[in-house]
Amino acid sequence: MSELKCTYQVRSIRKTLAEIDAQGEVLPDGRLVVDGEAVALTYFRAGYAPTDYPSESEWSARLLIERSCAIKCPSIAYHLAGTKKIQQELAKPNQLERFLENKDDIAKVRKCFAGLWSLDDSNVIKDAIERPGLYVMKPQREGGGNNIYGDDVKLALQRMEKEGMEEDAAYILMQRIFPTVSPAILMREGISHKEHVISELGVYATYLRSKDKVIMNDHSGYLMRTKVSSSNEGGVAAGFAVLDSIYLV
Repeated sequence: MSELKCTYQVRSIRKTLAEIDAQGEVLPDGRLVVDGEAVALTYFRAGYAPTDYPSESEWSARLLIERSCAIKCPSIAYHLAGTKKIQQELAKPNQLERFLENKDDIAKVRKCFAGLWSLDDSNVIKDAIERPGLYVMKPQREGGGNNIYGDDVKLALQRMEKEGMEEDAAYILMQRIFPTVSPAILMREGISHKEHVISELGVYATYLRSKDKVIMNDHSGYLMRTKVSSSNEGGVAAGFAVLDSIYLV
C-alpha cells in the first residue's frame, strides 16, 4: 500500500467483504462508494475460497461491486474463467472455435490441453478407479493443498459412488502430467537444499475491457514455480514450491 502511495500517488484502503456490504453503495451514475469515498478499482485479496463467504453479507458485497462501474480485478466473469470447470468445458470439441478462427492456432492451443472430465463420465470414473495414478481430482479451488492424488483418487471416487453424494459436482478429473525431473538447489530461509525437482511455468497477461470493448490484452511476464519431485502440491504461498527463473539453453 505504501508503495502505491509513495511511487504512484495512488491511495488505497483495505476492507473486508462484510465491511463493504455494511459501508458500501452504488450511486445512480454507477460509482462505487465505500465509507463515503469513491472507489476506482477493487483488487480482491480474498474471495477465492468458500470460507471467504461465511454469510450472505459477503455475497451481497460481491454483487454490489460487480454492479458498480469500478474496475474489478478480477471481475466475476474473469474469476469464473479460471475455474477448473470452465477449463474442462473449453477442452470439449468445438469450444475453442467459438473464440479462435485460425485452425493452426486452435490446434496449437488444443495440443497443450491435458485430459479433463466431469465426474458423470462413467467410463473415465471406471478407469480412474482402476488406474488412479494416472489422474488427479481437482476442486474449483486455487492455492495448493486441495487436489487428490494416487490411491486417494480411488478411495474418493468409491466413497462418492457408494454414498451418492452431490460432492462429485465440485470436482473434475484431470489427466496427470509427469514433467521431466531435474537436479536443483532450493533456497528456503537462507538455507540451501539439493533436490530433484519439477517446474511449472505460468504466463501473466494484462486484460482490461469496458463491456464488449477490449482496451488492453497483452503479455505481462511469467512465473516459474519449482518444487521437489516427490511433492504432489505446488503452491508457493502454501509452502510447497519456490519461485524460480528461466534459463534458456
